[in-house]
Amino acid sequence: MPFWLTVLLGLGGSIVGGGIAAGAFGASHVFDSSSHVFVTLLLEIVAATAILSAYRRFVQRRPLSGPGARTFPARGFGIERMRSRLRQLGIDPDRLTREHAPDSSDLTPEQQAAELEKLHDLHDKGVLTDEEFERARERLRRY
Repeated sequence: MPFWLTVLLGLGGSIVGGGIAAGAFGASHVFDSSSHVFVTLLLEIVAATAILSAYRRFVQRRPLSGPGARTFPARGFGIERMRSRLRQLGIDPDRLTREHAPDSSDLTPEQQAAELEKLHDLHDKGVLTDEEFERARERLRRY
């Protein structure tokens, strides 16, 4: 998901958790003692996790656990853009599970050179940013 959405979900969790703590301790007593602060922090983390789980389950329509949890999302904010960027890199987003991730050691030196050439072309055309180019190049690098 995009960075801005991650920040929004985290802030939403902080507000919800803080509101629960204010309801439990009283609005003026949330930060009276270290135990109140600790409980407030835990409530904020739990609320942010619940919001993120709800986003994943109801917006992206992905399970929270099991084999379907590792698949690349097909729905959600910014997902289409990420999918198109991956396709430009020659990566099929639907095959990005940990078990099926392509390994650069599977490529012959000729295939690796061809992939690097494609990356250079996309970078020169401005399709890939410097950061995206470096990440894709690292993926192909052999050790």
